[in-house]
Amino acid sequence: MVKQPVSVNGVVRWRDVGLADDAQRKPKERKMVVLRHEIGDVLRDVRQRQGRTLREVSHSARVSLGYLSEVERGQKEASSELLSSICSALEVPLSSMLREVSDRLAEAEGVSIPDTVPQEFAREFGDDLSDGLNDDFRRGLAATNR
Repeated sequence: MVKQPVSVNGVVRWRDVGLADDAQRKPKERKMVVLRHEIGDVLRDVRQRQGRTLREVSHSARVSLGYLSEVERGQKEASSELLSSICSALEVPLSSMLREVSDRLAEAEGVSIPDTVPQEFAREFGDDLSDGLNDDFRRGLAATNR
């Protein structure tokens, strides 16, 4: 048997590794995901992609710079009103920000979420959407073939 270091939630433990261990392998432990950390990461990513400073966004959102910094670092749990204000300052819909957070959570949990349109939505709006998408697609092809 060989010992191998394994980190679980930041704690390093030594585990026996060998042929016998492969047959008795336990399910992989998942890292605990904290929602406020994911929200903060997404907000910081959006702000940095826009090339904006904490000071600019905090002024636009009417939130103190220190508090916004704590939200971005996942140290503070922001209220829905505060998140809405920050998203408005970043000119990003709250739903888009939450969608990105949801996608990151699903990935961390190992959950596969298909990117599909619900059947009710497709039945109600499907014809309108497909016509518009086909027109956009044709225009895009025509532009690239010039």
